[in-house]
Amino acid sequence: MTVDISDDSVNCMVIGMVSRAESAAATRRALLDAAVELLDSGGPDAVTLRAVGARAGVTRGAPYRHFPDKDSLLTAIAAEALDRLADQVQAVRADPRVPPADTLHRALAALMTVGRRQPHLYRLMFASPAGDSAAIHGAVQAAERAWAEFLAIVGDLVGAQHARRFAALLLTSAHGITGMEVNGHLSADKWHTTAEELVSTLVSMIDRQARSG
Repeated sequence: MTVDISDDSVNCMVIGMVSRAESAAATRRALLDAAVELLDSGGPDAVTLRAVGARAGVTRGAPYRHFPDKDSLLTAIAAEALDRLADQVQAVRADPRVPPADTLHRALAALMTVGRRQPHLYRLMFASPAGDSAAIHGAVQAAERAWAEFLAIVGDLVGAQHARRFAALLLTSAHGITGMEVNGHLSADKWHTTAEELVSTLVSMIDRQARSG
């Protein structure tokens, strides 16, 4: 038996498939945005699939169709944040008018800005990913990309052979500076300096060492 399928029927099927895919993508986006808002306001404990669904205005079962558990959702949030950071660092490095030392300073500033504005997200970005394998894989890939972009910037200043050592120094220092500032332990009255000045001093010291060979 031959079944004739008209072009109109095929077009309707394609449109229906696209519409469902777009709807699913929109729901996922709404869930991720709602989760970030809850994370910012109340930390990881405030992020539950039920609370996220309610905030996003979707059905109770919708979150579970996109994220099998809370850990997978939090890991997806971290992956997106790491990808955004990688994009920022890549954009900074792509500007040929900016000297390597200034490029490095801007990259560190981008990282520290996340720590200041979204401390819960910042900690999540550097936590070990958990959840289902797809979420973990996505977070690992995003972290590797962000690390590669940062390592390239450091290498532009000190050379590829020294990049990892200085990158480790810079990241651990930036983490410490950010942590002290966020927790109120980097008061200008006490230390007579600011986070920006500390980062500038650190980058300048590394720049001088790199120039001296």
